[in-house]
Amino acid sequence: MMSDTDSGDAGPFQKAKDQYYNAQRQYQQILDRWTPFTLNRWLVTLGLLVVFILRIVLAQGWYIVCYGHAIYLLNLLLAFLQPRFDPSLQEDLLADEIEGGEAGGEESPLPSQRDDEFRPFVRRLPEWQFWLSATRATIIAIFLTTSEVFDVPVFWPILVVYFLVLFALTMRRQIQHMVKYKYVPFDFGRKARYGAGGR
Repeated sequence: MMSDTDSGDAGPFQKAKDQYYNAQRQYQQILDRWTPFTLNRWLVTLGLLVVFILRIVLAQGWYIVCYGHAIYLLNLLLAFLQPRFDPSLQEDLLADEIEGGEAGGEESPLPSQRDDEFRPFVRRLPEWQFWLSATRATIIAIFLTTSEVFDVPVFWPILVVYFLVLFALTMRRQIQHMVKYKYVPFDFGRKARYGAGGR
């Protein structure tokens, strides 16, 4: 008798769990199908962003939601532009080792910046994750504009000026970092094919 009630209780939970996994699998399949279409993905995100901005402008509200969304997108952009392995941190670690006497004149087994070895630029935030996070954030921001709870009254010109100053300062610092360590986070044009033999 006890086993019948236990199996009856486990049935609905198991069905809900199976449906959740099925929905998760279908969601992942949709994302996998979208992966190769970079331009189309970004155009959809741009369209969602235009819808969001139109909602803010026409309704004349939800400026806090807009500001939070803009700050989040700025953080994503900065992570997209930064290398995964920050050269300034590696330089600091090397300086700490030298100060601590750990180097001792021995050569490091790791390649240094003086080597002419080719090192591809690896982003801290890959393009796919950048797109996915930006799209999710835009959809959530659009959803938040449907509730009056998030329409906090603020003087929006101050938010715009603060965001523009924050954007200018962070981008100036990022560009100085790129110039100092001589890396470009963009790869325009055709990539070189090694071993192609003069094609």
